[in-house]
Amino acid sequence: MMKILVVDDAAFMREFISANILKAGFEVAGYACDGKEAVEKYAELRPDIVTMDINMPRMDGIQALAEILKLDADAKIIMISDIGQHSKIIEAIKKGALDFIVKPVHPQKLIQALEKAGN
Repeated sequence: MMKILVVDDAAFMREFISANILKAGFEVAGYACDGKEAVEKYAELRPDIVTMDINMPRMDGIQALAEILKLDADAKIIMISDIGQHSKIIEAIKKGALDFIVKPVHPQKLIQALEKAGN
């Protein structure tokens, strides 16, 4: 079973993403509410996939992406961003993000991205 680390500074988004992950038959490995915590949790939990918000306090998702990829070059990270963040999405993909989802997150798009990442 795929284990997923859910990273978002908004509690309601962590809950929404987690509920959809569980409904699709995946496992939630853990949660982080900023990029710094995401890097620490990744090192501790070694999840199969990370869903990563871009805009967060302390360390944004793009910095966290880079730090996680230093720990594990094969890390599978799906970025989640607001529609107005097009340049940041492109930057994240160039830096090694596997995929991205635009907010508001549609459950089916989330599941498709996770299934694609898992293959």
